Amino acid sequence: MTHEIHAKSLLQKCGAPSQWFNIHYNMNIYRGCQHGCVYCDSRSDCYRIENFDTDITVKINALDLLEKELKKKDNQLTVGTGAMCDPYMPIEKKYRLTQKALELIEKYNFPINIITKSDLILRDIDILTAINKKRMATVGITLTTVNDELAKKLEPHAPLPSKRVEALKFLSKNRINTGVLLMPVLPFIEDDKKAIIDIIEAAKEANAKFIIAYFGMTIRAGQREYFYDKLDEHFPLKKQKYIQTFKDSYSCNTPNSKELYALFSKKCEEYGIIYKMKNVPYYFPIKEQLSLF
Repeated sequence: MTHEIHAKSLLQKCGAPSQWFNIHYNMNIYRGCQHGCVYCDSRSDCYRIENFDTDITVKINALDLLEKELKKKDNQLTVGTGAMCDPYMPIEKKYRLTQKALELIEKYNFPINIITKSDLILRDIDILTAINKKRMATVGITLTTVNDELAKKLEPHAPLPSKRVEALKFLSKNRINTGVLLMPVLPFIEDDKKAIIDIIEAAKEANAKFIIAYFGMTIRAGQREYFYDKLDEHFPLKKQKYIQTFKDSYSCNTPNSKELYALFSKKCEEYGIIYKMKNVPYYFPIKEQLSLF
């Protein structure tokens, strides 16, 4: 089901700026997400999005709002999208609002950061390339596994990891600042050394510039109940292990997170892949660059 609404604003100012890719403004054109990932934090009650997977809200006036707001903003500052819902979920094929938003971002000379699980982003390669020539276009492709069969259970309506890896290769080939978000890593399901190495190997083959990992997941009200139901459906007996290990904790690190991080960091250093957020290439405002001198 789709609901079209007229929003009052679009760009949300990030504090500091955000430690994530130096983002200053966050943009969500849609609410809810069709990818149906069983672990998604955005399903939590605190966000007040009912029927998160099936009832998608479209901010039908997003482009008018975006153009008005961009005219008033400093175009040395980075716009981000993809934090709450995927900007390239299937509904984007119909509305093309993400595509048209990128055209406005290019028109007004802003840098952009995009997080997605979808190879649909390749449709917009020409716009991303144009942005990249003026400022910088950064794309983080989320990979929690490179096992297509496992992904069908965990991310049932998202493009398969194999398609995402191909998208990563194409973006890298076109000199887009591209890398992998290796998160979440689900305890007792994905926290396996070989699984982590397989993702790093895929990223290396695709010439990814960076991999940012979190060896664990978040679980809170609303999200927890849905996730546990899916554990019962696909991974019998795992729910009890989660309950015993994490109880009501919000941050649920894998029990072997330190061991996995040591392996991960060593492998990334071996391949020359950036794995610390502070070292990831992102756009510095010109005035910040000048202040260094």
